[in-house]
Amino acid sequence: MPAVPPKSELKEELTRALAADLETRERAHRAALEGATHEEAKPENDKDTRALEQSYLARGEALRIEELRQGLVAVKAMPARPFAQGEPASAGALVQIEQDSVPALVLLAPFGGGARLAGGLVQVVTPQSPLGRALLGKRAGDDCEILLAGRTRAIVVSAVQ
Repeated sequence: MPAVPPKSELKEELTRALAADLETRERAHRAALEGATHEEAKPENDKDTRALEQSYLARGEALRIEELRQGLVAVKAMPARPFAQGEPASAGALVQIEQDSVPALVLLAPFGGGARLAGGLVQVVTPQSPLGRALLGKRAGDDCEILLAGRTRAIVVSAVQ
């Protein structure tokens, strides 16, 4: 397996990705608000819902922005410490797993699930995801089964760092 950057660098990369997503969402929110209140968005008749649709879009973006802000705070507070031999996986753990003899690295983080870090070498999972939930509390040498896409998959925990 290729060299993995230190967890502090993985945490920083995830923080940067979330901050960039937040910035993009904030721009989209501003554009949706402008669209909802623009002169041309005024309804021409009772069937014209352009302004209403833009306001729904703005509200959805506002909710996502708040979720991202909270997630960013949680990721910044996540420990990036090394885990001792035999210590169970929790937030901040870099967990090496094997599924069908194929190794993978996952970072247990409070937010940002699905993100790929270190050039795709590390996948972020949250405790809310099936894999994250299954890995919480596991130690090196433990195995678990998870149901994904209607299929039971056996996962072996090789290391918790």
